Amino acid sequence: MAMSEMFTQLGSVAAGIMFLWAMFQQYFPYQLRPHIEKYSQKLVSFVYPYIQITVQEYSADRWRRSEAYVAIEDYLSSNSSSRAKRLKADIIKDSQSVALSMDDHEEVTDEFQGVKLWWASGKSSPKTRSFSFYPASDEKRYYCLTFHKRYRDLIVGTYLNHVIKEGKDIAVRKRQRKLYTNNPSQN
Repeated sequence: MAMSEMFTQLGSVAAGIMFLWAMFQQYFPYQLRPHIEKYSQKLVSFVYPYIQITVQEYSADRWRRSEAYVAIEDYLSSNSSSRAKRLKADIIKDSQSVALSMDDHEEVTDEFQGVKLWWASGKSSPKTRSFSFYPASDEKRYYCLTFHKRYRDLIVGTYLNHVIKEGKDIAVRKRQRKLYTNNPSQN
């Protein structure tokens, strides 16, 4: 089979899949979609050998940022800023230096004890549009860690603790020190 015939067949298969997906979206009952998606995820998990761990920016109470997210952000900003292609630059409060971190929808690789891992940053917007005075707060940012399922015990047991510890150490090192005196005068 020639290469051009193979690409022609691949294009036909892709067009057929897109047509079936459009028909599914248009005519399949909305109430049954979550069940189909649940079972399709189970079916894919038999073939797909990778595990994903997602860390949301805000914890369950939604009033403060997750400590795990902040530690991962510090870890990735120091360890992967040289490997990422798209970076965000922020000025540290009361400082002249710039802090670099991964931009949204960026992916970098990390290696731990010979195991290759992928960190991806992302954000999701709510499906429904609502009026808000603070629209940026409606976006949900997250980090997603992907690794092969044979390394599950190593990653869950050792690597995540390593990342959190390193992230907290980095936050302590970059924290600005303040000096206070008991001198009431302005001199």
